[in-house]
Amino acid sequence: MKKSLWGALLALPFLALPALAADEPKIDAGNTAWMIVATALVLMMTLPGVALFYAGMVRKKNVLATMMQSFVVCALVGISWIVLGYSLAFGNGNPYIGDLSKFMLNGINWNGPFVLGYGMDPASVVATTIPETVFVMFQMTFAIITAALILGAVADRMKFSAMCLFIVPWTLLIYSPVAHAVWHPNGIIWAWGALDFAGGTVVHINAGVAGLVAALVLGKRVGYGHDNMAPHNLAFAMIGACLLWVGWFGFNAGSALAADGRAGMAMLVTMVATCAGTLTWLFAEWMAKGKPSALGAISGAVAGLVAITPASGWVFPGAALIIGGLAGIVCFWGATALKKAMGYDDSLDAFGVHGIGGILGAVLTGVFAYGMLYKTDDAEAAIAYSGALYGNTGMIWIQIKSVLATIAFSAVGTFILLKIVDVMVGLRVTEEEEREGLDVTQHGERLG
Repeated sequence: MKKSLWGALLALPFLALPALAADEPKIDAGNTAWMIVATALVLMMTLPGVALFYAGMVRKKNVLATMMQSFVVCALVGISWIVLGYSLAFGNGNPYIGDLSKFMLNGINWNGPFVLGYGMDPASVVATTIPETVFVMFQMTFAIITAALILGAVADRMKFSAMCLFIVPWTLLIYSPVAHAVWHPNGIIWAWGALDFAGGTVVHINAGVAGLVAALVLGKRVGYGHDNMAPHNLAFAMIGACLLWVGWFGFNAGSALAADGRAGMAMLVTMVATCAGTLTWLFAEWMAKGKPSALGAISGAVAGLVAITPASGWVFPGAALIIGGLAGIVCFWGATALKKAMGYDDSLDAFGVHGIGGILGAVLTGVFAYGMLYKTDDAEAAIAYSGALYGNTGMIWIQIKSVLATIAFSAVGTFILLKIVDVMVGLRVTEEEEREGLDVTQHGERLG
């Protein structure tokens, strides 16, 4: 009996879904090839994109530790996602969280097209033409970069052990439920009709709010406000930003889950918004400080990328120009004036760019969304996926409601997890360790 039980448990990851009926969609080689490329592009956004972007903006004594965080987060979240995170995000479950049906990737459809919501009411499921293995990997890269983005808010002062203990439960208990609520047909935010094409709520608001809470809980860096905390190597940051810009095409266009016209539009509007965000942040900084900076240019580019993310599969280039342009201005204000007025130390502006940019983009999606980009064959049904500009004024409130729900859940959940980790190992290095630098005190290494 015991041998049979253990044999069944060990076999779980290798079970397959029932064969699809003849009239169901087949795997499309072109779509699958594109999604494999898109997955690699999104992974590149973290390794080496975020790693270089963040490492270039910290002081020399913390460069290796900052890059190490992104690298290890990739491994921690990767394993967490395979074991449980994917199941909690994309198992059918209930409106708030998935179930354990895909624990250890039990029964994923590796040899046929993935159907999101398999076994549910056929009217609510989403059929794809890619294998579920590719979908698992694509979504894993989203979970990885979301976790990595949080750490920009607490750069220079968080213990490595605390980071490891925090990231895993945060991914499972905060990220996965939000992803389920927004992107699964059984999710509560999906049921509201909210639009988030590539992660405005799931990734950017979630990470930005978690980063802000973490910055508040840990407190300011030693010397914040009077010591020189200028970036060590803006060339690193610039290279990282360039990798983010290029990788973001996989992030947004890949979210179409096909190599089609909607993916092409998502790629186009991503480019437009990023250019606009770069220029408006740069000009705002030029007017406020007298000189345009490299740091301002790359910050504006990321602001544009963040803001267009939820809208990328729903809007046209004209709307993208407005969304990206506003993001550059609003996020410049959030990363400078708001942070100064509120007095918090968001080290690398995780909230100022990702939180504020994500909120702006999500709300503006409710204004500019054009449902025919999705329901191309049904103009009447497309109204439900359109924004205020196309007659669906209620979409603005739906978007705001989804934003508020994400903020509340992420803030409360993050705070609880941080307090638990603080009791276990302590969140922050000592003042002496912080002054010496995390490279030496956490990892016993030096740069150069």
